[in-house]
Amino acid sequence: MTRAPRRIDPEHPLGGEMSDVAGGLFRRLQLAYLLRHHSAVPVLAIFGFVNGCLSIGVMAVAALLTRAPFIFPSLGPTAFLFFYTPTAPPAAPRNAVLGHLVGATMGWTSLALCGLLDAGPALGTDLTWARVVAAALSLGLTSGVMVLLRAPHPPAGATTLIVSLGLLTRVWQLGVLMLAVALLTAQAFVINRLAGVPYPVWRPTADPAPAPAPNA
Repeated sequence: MTRAPRRIDPEHPLGGEMSDVAGGLFRRLQLAYLLRHHSAVPVLAIFGFVNGCLSIGVMAVAALLTRAPFIFPSLGPTAFLFFYTPTAPPAAPRNAVLGHLVGATMGWTSLALCGLLDAGPALGTDLTWARVVAAALSLGLTSGVMVLLRAPHPPAGATTLIVSLGLLTRVWQLGVLMLAVALLTAQAFVINRLAGVPYPVWRPTADPAPAPAPNA
């Protein structure tokens, strides 16, 4: 039987499922005092701070040591989804990996179609009509393909703009980007499962079918 998630406030679930993740980890680590307050806003704020630092800090260290793009802006919202609403479909491993893969691929494809692979990055006043077309096309393609694949992952919209604006353009950079996504997803799986949260192995957990409406 699926247990009901514990919320800070049933009407205003500020913590999403984060209280479940925090409570599960505190229970496993036998932190009795924190466990008694795992749904308190200050405790969740500190937990979110520590979790965010660890999630992106690992990628930042990898980037520093390898001089490769293991850290990029759209990893932040992905990490937030992983620990704020881990059982929501957009946070499932399949959606995260496919979403970023689609975003990176469509961004690179849009650059190639507009002849911008060697144009360098463009932000703000550096925009040209070709870049406008590439950015719009990349986001449109990413949105459409994610729908076709039934793999929505909102942070992928940022990934495709990172690529189509020329911040990451080389194929090897996109490979590193996807490796970073895989590492962050693996981290989410380990932490959520340690916390006792039913985080999926790959596909989103299917919602139970709604009960049929009673006959009038």
